[in-house]
Amino acid sequence: MFLYLSQEDVIKCDGLDMKMAIDDMRRLFLLHYNGATIVPHKLSLRWGDLKSESRIGRINAMPGYVGGDVNVAGIKWVSSKPDNPLKRGLPRASALIILNDPETLFPVAVMDGTLISAMRTGAVTGLAAMYLCREDASILALIGAGVQAHTQLMAVKSVRPSVREVRVFDLNLARSDAFIETERNNYPDVLFVKALSAETAVRDADIVITVTTSMEPIVKASWVKEGAFLVNAGNYEYEPDVVYECDKVILDDWDEVVHRGIQTVAVMFKEGAFHRERCYAELGELVVGEKKGRVAENEKIFFGAVGMGVEDLIIAKRVFDKALENKIGVWLSLWDKPYWF
Repeated sequence: MFLYLSQEDVIKCDGLDMKMAIDDMRRLFLLHYNGATIVPHKLSLRWGDLKSESRIGRINAMPGYVGGDVNVAGIKWVSSKPDNPLKRGLPRASALIILNDPETLFPVAVMDGTLISAMRTGAVTGLAAMYLCREDASILALIGAGVQAHTQLMAVKSVRPSVREVRVFDLNLARSDAFIETERNNYPDVLFVKALSAETAVRDADIVITVTTSMEPIVKASWVKEGAFLVNAGNYEYEPDVVYECDKVILDDWDEVVHRGIQTVAVMFKEGAFHRERCYAELGELVVGEKKGRVAENEKIFFGAVGMGVEDLIIAKRVFDKALENKIGVWLSLWDKPYWF
């Protein structure tokens, strides 16, 4: 028997609680640093080369195991189809998460992973911001106004309530309008501005977060102010000079960023323009206190997060436990009686 949880069930089980998600990420990166996770590389199913993902899409398989008091194995199967919203009226991303019992290795839960995937991506940024972002940051620039932008904003406001202005730029200006209309109601203390270019969004911003499927750089070094916190949460979104001019470069996981090969640091590494030694720290090193985060107000800090399946699994396990406690979801069976042993 396994428990099936719809997206509505996931929401009932605190799937939209960003503070809890950020705490999940804190625990996850502690475990990851201490070797209590297993993180196989992402496997991407694509219809073409790496650049085709921004046009045709892809599906990623992201298995993993989280040890410690979490003790769960599983996988996220997540698709990205960039033209779904405009062509089909469907979300760009859809995801399914399967949790397995580490003892029997049988599935114990199958749930919607679309919401969890978006939440954990935002939560990783929120966790990083706690260590790397100025405490008085007031202007946030969001490049890309899709689903991920919503959870990035949730996370930033959770850890930096000082943010009072949010500039939003998307190539599809109607998406910027829709984003602002939704979030204005959620954050009445924030001035939302529709930027007509990436440059006008980024200039003088304290925090810059890119969440796009772009395979060509968007953000230029000359736009970035002293003391800015830059987040590469999508693809190849920053020109190399941005990275060169940063005082610190931090990644969620060096091996995973390089393996996936789509973000700015990974592209630079493949071209011989960035080396492992230039990476100041992985996020787990900040969480355990091995390395310091921001130490000066004028530091430019670059954070790249490609994402790992274990991030999804730790949230999914919390959701599953809450579902069991509150008798939420539908129990399903793979068989009445196994045909073979």
